[in-house]
Amino acid sequence: MTEGQDRSGLRALEIVALVLVAFVSVAAGVAHYLGASSLLSFSIAALALAGLAWTVSFATEQVGERFGPAVTGVLQSTLGNLPEFFVVIFALSAGEVVVAQTSLIGSVLANALLVLGLAMVAGSFRSEGKVMSFGRRLPNDTATLLLVAVFIIALVGVSVAVGGGAARHVKAISIIGAVCLLGVYLTWLFPYLRSDKERARGRARLGLAPAAMLLLAAGVGAAFVSDWFVAGLRPTIDRFGISPTFAGIVIVAIAGNAVENAVGVTLAWKRQHDLAISVIKNSVSQVAAFLFPLLVLCSLFFAQPLTFSIAPVLIVALLLTAIAVWQITGDGEGTIFEGVALIALYVILAAVVLYD
Repeated sequence: MTEGQDRSGLRALEIVALVLVAFVSVAAGVAHYLGASSLLSFSIAALALAGLAWTVSFATEQVGERFGPAVTGVLQSTLGNLPEFFVVIFALSAGEVVVAQTSLIGSVLANALLVLGLAMVAGSFRSEGKVMSFGRRLPNDTATLLLVAVFIIALVGVSVAVGGGAARHVKAISIIGAVCLLGVYLTWLFPYLRSDKERARGRARLGLAPAAMLLLAAGVGAAFVSDWFVAGLRPTIDRFGISPTFAGIVIVAIAGNAVENAVGVTLAWKRQHDLAISVIKNSVSQVAAFLFPLLVLCSLFFAQPLTFSIAPVLIVALLLTAIAVWQITGDGEGTIFEGVALIALYVILAAVVLYD
């Protein structure tokens, strides 16, 4: 038995959950290839995508139990973003550039507002004095990374809006911005990982090799299910009259991240505040400063590339989100009031996008 592994093994509910995820994933493939209705195929694929996100999160948690909150948070958010990565890739291949772009923006906004707000409510409610305490470094670093990403997006957006000369070179500027963002992120990442001195032992219920195999299987499954999910997305959007922007900002973002980030809320409820903030904040910074620029570069191989040119309302939403997150979490404390405020901001944003 390896160090850090619990003798109890997987719990019965976890085994049942893994079996259900496998069953729903197979059902999604059957519905897709047998020509089921687009709504049914999309619904099953969305459920399978959420289940695979949970599987990745669970397996990563088992690997991460051997490390402290910094390494675990980065590992969980990196691998937990696999479904999101594949959804964007297949959306781009299908020519759904708006959905691909807004799903990334939606992930940032949902994690930074909705998920963080729910975690702060849960963590504060369970804490003495109704105040959730956590380290200040990661929230401040996340705000910095988010502001760098917003800086690039805002400049491109304003140039396009006013018809400046730079508007004719959005693709080139996006490539330069993507490289710079990745450089900034990597410059932050390695010192942050080295700062993690804590090591958690005796809690992992799954060995390292089985956890790695589970991660591999979930990653492969996410690739297939993401393709089926995107295939059913456009007919579903057309059937209900939903705009591609709302689909990307709310539906796709939540489907790809909700179960994964439920881990952050659960950790906050368990009073593991630093780990909860690490999981959620790393997800925000990774999508904004790593996944988005990485996909901008990857999209160069598609007919319609991904750029940093987005709708003005989303630019404003990102900027105000960065300011709100810095203001609320920069002091290393959170309250129920602040959590509710973040949730309210997300609900308002969803309403604006729905009716825009």
